[in-house]
Amino acid sequence: MHLKTLTDGGRAVVLALAALTAGGGVAVAQDTGRMEQVIRASVDEGAFTGAVLVARGDEVLLDRGYGLANREWNAANDGDTKFRLASVSKQFTAVALMLLNERGLVDLDAPVKAYLADAPATWDQVTVRRLLTHTAGLPDFTRAPEYETLKRQPTTAAALMKGFRDRPLDFQPGQGWAYSNANYVVATAVIEAVSGASYAAFVVDNLFAPLGMADSGYDSHDAILPRRASGYSPADEGVRNADYVDMSAPQGAGGLYSTARDLLKWEQGLFEGRLLNPASLRVLTTPERNGYAMGLAVKTEGGDVIVSHSGGIEGFNTYMARDLDDRLTVIVLGNLNGAAPEKIGVSLMTLARGGSVVLPGEHVAISVAPDVLAAYAGAYQLAPGATLTVSVVDGRLMGQATGQQAFELFAEAPDAFFLKAFDAQITFTRSLGGAVEGLVLHQGGRETPAKRL
Repeated sequence: MHLKTLTDGGRAVVLALAALTAGGGVAVAQDTGRMEQVIRASVDEGAFTGAVLVARGDEVLLDRGYGLANREWNAANDGDTKFRLASVSKQFTAVALMLLNERGLVDLDAPVKAYLADAPATWDQVTVRRLLTHTAGLPDFTRAPEYETLKRQPTTAAALMKGFRDRPLDFQPGQGWAYSNANYVVATAVIEAVSGASYAAFVVDNLFAPLGMADSGYDSHDAILPRRASGYSPADEGVRNADYVDMSAPQGAGGLYSTARDLLKWEQGLFEGRLLNPASLRVLTTPERNGYAMGLAVKTEGGDVIVSHSGGIEGFNTYMARDLDDRLTVIVLGNLNGAAPEKIGVSLMTLARGGSVVLPGEHVAISVAPDVLAAYAGAYQLAPGATLTVSVVDGRLMGQATGQQAFELFAEAPDAFFLKAFDAQITFTRSLGGAVEGLVLHQGGRETPAKRL
């Protein structure tokens, strides 16, 4: 079952809830066998091919490839396979600008017109900081109808900006939050204007080379890249080659490639102070709005700060996370489109931190009286225009998203339910007085709260 996709600040939220139990705790023995089971669950159902790496500090706990990097040549994935990073690239763009800030070449709170002379008047309050934190209000060009044509053609940051520079802002800069790839295209242009180098050259010379990341760079379809994975998409007949995208289109919003082993070098080098000073790292990882900092989502679990980002582009989905306090790194790079990499990644971080993960086939339903189920009935707003209606029908609890088919919700614990039709969970939340006031939708490692209407 695959319910409709909504957007939560530009990040997809599929209304097909996840089977994930969050757990806290650190400094515990790592159950790599259970990690392997979690990964295999997605591999065996044909949802994941790629590379996975888990590490605590310098100790690699898991480093394996799954499935094929190229199905036509039967070439296997491993930790040295090169994958397109998609939006995981954003943190590299943010770090590049933080470096330029440390060098006195970029003021994070200066308007972009200080660096891009032809910026339109509507961008007068658009600053570098607002670009990196998605608080600039620039409309996302990748959602425009013409992007399907645009993405197939060679382009530049300047050419892309011409396509959205005259469009109305989604909100006044600094007054809202919306995930927009346009922000990071403009950020790319600032890097090039200030440094005098191409974005591709700047990240290689200033980010990758200092950390010994020889297998990372800006992707290009005409470059010969040894061990580069081919990208695939699911189809009715099984799997097909992914749609074409000219890699000049993503720019610093999603144009980089790397390997799982190179990305471990990145996580270690960046967060252990080999690129930025402590003050810059704090700025980089301090959320501005909606739990988003600069190219990184930030949350606190069990007292630890965890930064992460996911990515998706034709043929590839990616996820990378770091527990800053416990020095845990999780990297999942996939070359088959779908939600599996993020779902796997969040589950692996949960396990690495001492928590538990319940796989779909491991849920056990318990009996709940109809009068108890009645307390959950109601409408819950998942997003503007999207509601999950919960009702009791013939003694069974049913959930139905807007415009979707209804499915039964099975209880497994007080206030915790799962679906048998697909990998899904909901947890109902209560007020201090004990009344049901909302729910949390779990999918692919994401948690989407919904208030009861």
